[in-house]
Amino acid sequence: MKHSELSPSTLRRTRLLLCVSTILAATCFTTSAWSEDNSPTAASPDEPVPAFTAAVMQDPTYIESGKQVWDGQCRHCHGNSAYPGKAPKLKPSSYQPDFVYDRVTNGFRKMPAWKAIFNEKQRMGVVTYIMSGEFSP
Repeated sequence: MKHSELSPSTLRRTRLLLCVSTILAATCFTTSAWSEDNSPTAASPDEPVPAFTAAVMQDPTYIESGKQVWDGQCRHCHGNSAYPGKAPKLKPSSYQPDFVYDRVTNGFRKMPAWKAIFNEKQRMGVVTYIMSGEFSP
């Protein structure tokens, strides 16, 4: 059986293609990981994040409003009874209020933005409920 040998120019092109592919793959991976690790600090350039003071975070009116929004909308994707893999389960202790507010307001990846659906107080309520001791996914 006869083996065909690759020419030096073919080997160089193959090596170059492998190097470029590896660099592109590494760039895509690091860009994706970087964007997930950096929490936004504002809802958008034209809408500042409201102040989540201790008084707001403990306000029963906000918490109850947030529970109603959660039960009516958020639970379907993020709740314990949601279809597995539909959306991540929430880990409130690992979030800052500004981060949650931004995600609720502007969405992220497959999560829709709720800015046009819920007013600022309702979105603040979702944040206070999720971060409260009363939160139950």
